[in-house]
Amino acid sequence: MSIRLIVLDLDGTTIGDDYVVPARVAAAIRAACERGIDVTLATGRSYAGTRRYAEELGLEAPLICYQGGAIVEAATGASLYSATVSRESVRAALDLARANKWYLVLYDQRNAFVDEWIMPAEFYEQLIHPETILVPDLRECLERDMAKFLFMDEPERIPAIEAVLREHFGERLEIVRSHARFVEGNPPGVSKGSALELLAGRLGVSRSEVLAIGDSDNDVSMLAWAGVGVAMGQGTAAARAAADWIAPPFAAGGAAVAIERFALHGQGLP
Repeated sequence: MSIRLIVLDLDGTTIGDDYVVPARVAAAIRAACERGIDVTLATGRSYAGTRRYAEELGLEAPLICYQGGAIVEAATGASLYSATVSRESVRAALDLARANKWYLVLYDQRNAFVDEWIMPAEFYEQLIHPETILVPDLRECLERDMAKFLFMDEPERIPAIEAVLREHFGERLEIVRSHARFVEGNPPGVSKGSALELLAGRLGVSRSEVLAIGDSDNDVSMLAWAGVGVAMGQGTAAARAAADWIAPPFAAGGAAVAIERFALHGQGLP
């Protein structure tokens, strides 16, 4: 069966460390759109942090944001689906941050909140949120409905933080590592895979007609759900294990190679 929906992770799949979409990847995406294939992005970023790439690539299908915690209209940001973390869990995250001196970022559906700046402004604008807001105390945010929270630290410390969060929250939250420096707490049952299933149903696309491409642990659920799940060559062990096919790494245009093979040339899995 032909591909009717392509969903791409953003960082490490569609864009590199320079936050630029390579020309070959952009050309493959546009060629797919011209053939009437729906193309979307699935990312941990907010709509505000994803919109520029959707506009650059001319994407019209709804976008999957916040690790699957939100599905939004590409052109307007209108919400089609959203989930929130319980206030009890947000309070627990704040307690853990304070007790362990961990750096915490809170997100509602529109903004990100921090209580100090520890990285250059470009880091926040590109990787945290274009409109990150500094507040005196993150507890001021407890009356807001939060989409997720994120702990940030040096890459070598993230596995230990992840282990603590998994033990502390159990099945109350989805804990995912989304970046070498990030580990996130998302609403229970939320993942890129669950949001992709919802979106495909909304678009009237069957599972077998979906091509998903990603590189990280937070992409595993969508790679496993899609009819064709493709991991980038430099992807994590978990992403590669979940995939049906391994593309070349980002530097070799892996996402474009996958789109060309499965969507534009109509080749099947080996």
